[in-house]
Amino acid sequence: MKKYVCNVCGYVYDPEIGDPANGISAGTPFEALPEDWCCPECGVGKDQFTLSE
Repeated sequence: MKKYVCNVCGYVYDPEIGDPANGISAGTPFEALPEDWCCPECGVGKDQFTLSE
C-alpha cells in the first residue's frame, strides 16, 4: 500500500497502520480516508499530503 507524507510536518500516513486514534482502521488506503480527515500531528487537510517515494 502507498504511504503519503504531510508536506507541512513530515507525518507519514501508513495504510497498514491506519490512524486508530482518529477512528481509521488498519488497511485503510489514503484515497479512502474521509475528506475531512486531518493530519494527526499538525492538523492540515489531505490536500497537503503527497505520495511518499
